[in-house]
Amino acid sequence: MSFPRTVHADGRRIAPWQLALRYALLLVMLAVMIGPFVWQLSTSLKGMHEDIYSSPPTFLPSEPTLDNFGRVARTIPVWDYAFNSLKVASANVVTNCVGAALAGYALARMRYRGRRAATLAFILAMLVPVEGIIIAQFTTMRDLGLNNTLLGVLLPGSIGAMNVLLMRNAFLNLPQEVEEAAFVDGANTWQRFLRIALPSVKGTLAVVAIFAFMGAWDDFLWPLIVLSDPENFTLTIGLNYLHGTFAQDPRLVAAGTVIAVVPLIVLFACLQRYFFRGVGEGAVKG
Repeated sequence: MSFPRTVHADGRRIAPWQLALRYALLLVMLAVMIGPFVWQLSTSLKGMHEDIYSSPPTFLPSEPTLDNFGRVARTIPVWDYAFNSLKVASANVVTNCVGAALAGYALARMRYRGRRAATLAFILAMLVPVEGIIIAQFTTMRDLGLNNTLLGVLLPGSIGAMNVLLMRNAFLNLPQEVEEAAFVDGANTWQRFLRIALPSVKGTLAVVAIFAFMGAWDDFLWPLIVLSDPENFTLTIGLNYLHGTFAQDPRLVAAGTVIAVVPLIVLFACLQRYFFRGVGEGAVKG
């Protein structure tokens, strides 16, 4: 058996046993990462008369069915909850992309007193656990009259400190000479931002969009605290109700989980080429 001739970044040849070990570790990590989701998908496709507790467990459904997804929709208003989550997540993407881009550009390119202190403030904000400020957030939303509203769910996460730092580092990696040339040609700050800087960091914007969407879509604790009207429930709150009421039927829980994960998969599939480019753009710069 012959192995492909693979080399390190410095040109040294990788031994066959090292290559096999790397692929084995990658397969193990793949199984750990996607194994639970694949098992949930398998459970959601199993019929009512199929034993999901068999030993040894059967991975492939003997009689695949989509009826479990219909039962979820008949049990709870899952599509209304999903639409609420979509509204919050979409608005969160817009506010984070716009706000993080503006703040990141100001931290990276503009010169003013207190710029380093502002950057340090964003770094320190990342170190504060959500549980430590959630009571203050709740009282703030209550004083603003935004409790039990989707706007109250959106506002605390409308601009993330991590996203601001990602955009800052992406702008720092852009050549300064390009903007200096535009300045000599008479371009003002807004023109340099919109026409030169922003189009050059589309990859990092995609990273921010994915992080913002995932954070809002998967958030459970904050919507649980701020929302009380079932009409405003997001999908995570609705699925928790499904689990608590129908815990004896894991097929329904698995089907609800798959419904919640599919939008994230679709979003990443659409933005993956920008995502991997953006990881390099927004890398931490020393």
